[in-house]
Amino acid sequence: MSLNETHDPVLTSWVESANTPGGDFPIQNLPFGVFRRAGSAERFRGGVAIGDHILDLAAARQAGFDTAASSAPALNELLAAGPPAWSALRIALSRALRRGASEQATLQPCLVPQRQAEYSLPARIGDYTDFYTSIHHATAVGRLLRPDNPLPPNYKWMPIAYHGRSSSIAVSPHAVRRPIGQRLVQGAAAPTVGPSQRLDYELELGVLIGPGNVQGARIDIVEAEAHAFGLCLLNDWSARDLQAWEYQPLGPFLAKNFATTISPWIVTLEALEPYRVAWERPPADPQPLAYLDCPAVRRRGAIDIQLEAYIESEAMRRAGSGPCRLSRTSYRHAYWTVAQMIAHHTVSGCNLQPGDLLATGTQSGPLPEEAGSLLELSRGGREPVRLSNGETRGFLHDGDAVILRAWCERPGAARIGFGEAAGRVLPALA
Repeated sequence: MSLNETHDPVLTSWVESANTPGGDFPIQNLPFGVFRRAGSAERFRGGVAIGDHILDLAAARQAGFDTAASSAPALNELLAAGPPAWSALRIALSRALRRGASEQATLQPCLVPQRQAEYSLPARIGDYTDFYTSIHHATAVGRLLRPDNPLPPNYKWMPIAYHGRSSSIAVSPHAVRRPIGQRLVQGAAAPTVGPSQRLDYELELGVLIGPGNVQGARIDIVEAEAHAFGLCLLNDWSARDLQAWEYQPLGPFLAKNFATTISPWIVTLEALEPYRVAWERPPADPQPLAYLDCPAVRRRGAIDIQLEAYIESEAMRRAGSGPCRLSRTSYRHAYWTVAQMIAHHTVSGCNLQPGDLLATGTQSGPLPEEAGSLLELSRGGREPVRLSNGETRGFLHDGDAVILRAWCERPGAARIGFGEAAGRVLPALA
């Protein structure tokens, strides 16, 4: 992909709210999602965020505007179409939504205010794989568990991952029930079963897969990004006490399978093109094996996406004070890129399919305040974080809401955003 007319920072839209400075959804963004009017019996269908509205792609198609397969109740057919079809649709939408476009009269009735919408998952997610691409997160967590040897020996050689559960992925806003499971309290001789006492969030990005690969054939690193449609926010909720007891020898299970929250809007890789930066590997570290390395990854494999995590407690909600920011970091710090995740996932011959979801793992920066989880921020709960209203948190309480946000900006390019991935913790079921 490369920069084209859709990235021009001077473009404005006849949808006036898209021209508001600092908004997430200017005409340079045009992310895709699936929605319907809240509380209605309408079919879910594809939409594109523009300002504080949604362009209803089903209605646009009925009005004579060609929206390809994106008017369906899930975007899998569009995802399977591949980069040429995605780019052609993006250019057509950009031209039709620009100020002065002749399509305004046709498309104006196809707008739905976002405040009137509810969302569904953007695709039928067949499989879900969660990676571990932040070396800063991996090191910080490793130091809590293994102070003398925080990183496993394979970490710098390959993108580590585990297969998650797609059935418990939900779109924001999401009510998350506190999970129940086995946990071994320090000093106890036997585990007990009960609600997790160390519930945590993880600040991540999700990658929605486009065209897949035939089983037994791998995706080459040079072609890997052609198989990624776009990115969303992702919260991989984690029960740290369940995780500590169960994770050896096969890794996470109940600690992770109860809930994953994603944002409604998928920001396409093409929209993210202006925010590419060089991907760098410290010279003293092992350099990637050949199947994980190519000049394009080195030159532009990283993306400077600003990431933030907020918390809103019940007390904050009652007081109307708004959420408190916990941390901010950037995806540019990731040790492994989108292309490397895809290349490694398929080197065995594993067949990805349109709509599969990959997660980046918790994104933490090099500074302590850039940590993407409470586990890191509170040093395993030993140093609770003080919130803006004086409350403290080692881990999440019932009633807490976690809100993830992300955006990209740089001189000479428009600011674009991802919206929110929000989830609220409910008490465990009796």
